[in-house]
Amino acid sequence: MKVIVMVKATASSEAGEMPSQQLLTEMGKYNEALVDAGIMKAGEGLKPSSAGARVQFRGKDRAVVAGPFAETNELVAGFWLWNVRSLEEAIEWVKRCPNPMLEDSEIEIRPIFEIEDFAQQDPDGAVRAQGKDLTRRIAMRESHVQPYLFFGGRCEEAIAFYKASLGATPGMVFRFNESPDPVPEGLLPPGFENKIMHAEIQVGDVKILVSDGCHDAANFVGFRLALTVPTVEEADRTFEALAEGGTIDMPICETFWSPRYGQVTDKFGVGWMVTVPPPNPMK
Repeated sequence: MKVIVMVKATASSEAGEMPSQQLLTEMGKYNEALVDAGIMKAGEGLKPSSAGARVQFRGKDRAVVAGPFAETNELVAGFWLWNVRSLEEAIEWVKRCPNPMLEDSEIEIRPIFEIEDFAQQDPDGAVRAQGKDLTRRIAMRESHVQPYLFFGGRCEEAIAFYKASLGATPGMVFRFNESPDPVPEGLLPPGFENKIMHAEIQVGDVKILVSDGCHDAANFVGFRLALTVPTVEEADRTFEALAEGGTIDMPICETFWSPRYGQVTDKFGVGWMVTVPPPNPMK
């Protein structure tokens, strides 16, 4: 079951008094124990109500009331979201919590409604289906896509090339012969034992994943990497560096949408679009 565990506000929390280093250390250890137990899903402290506001509803009217709010014992100063087997388990965990306040304090536990709790009010399942769809959409908003390039045995050479041409920062490098699990027999061609199973390079604010793959063929078809640089001079330099040993597919030049734009396929077969942002982006 999911529960929200609320730390009630006190005079000191509403006054904005910060916890001591000792309390922060103790709470850090407590939170670590919650995470290690697989219970804690989220947890945050809240600023005093003087930093917040309330919106009051009266029919179609809305009224905004600025903090602070007088009912200190009814306010919340922080919360956790937990996934526990029972209310009793949540209570036992709360008992282990250091006193989160400078004075006597109180922590409230409230079970969270699950979508199944509304089954009687949702006989055709439409609300449950919508709830599951929203859960999936929220989860996907936390996802991200990264390029993963397979260089067919030339990964180490590619890392060095991008370091020189793009100023890429190499990260971790993990080779097939370092795998804790044996590589399946026949998966790799002869001589690939010391090749790169997985590595990372940082180009600007994007981390690109790279590998030699499991064969000596690379096939970069149907996509290009869009590289945006801040100046015309840097665009020209980068384009020329990427074109060394490769193919210029569209010479870099001024276009109606950019001071510089060009397409190049580097010597590994990776396609690039190099561009400079326009001074007045089209809306």
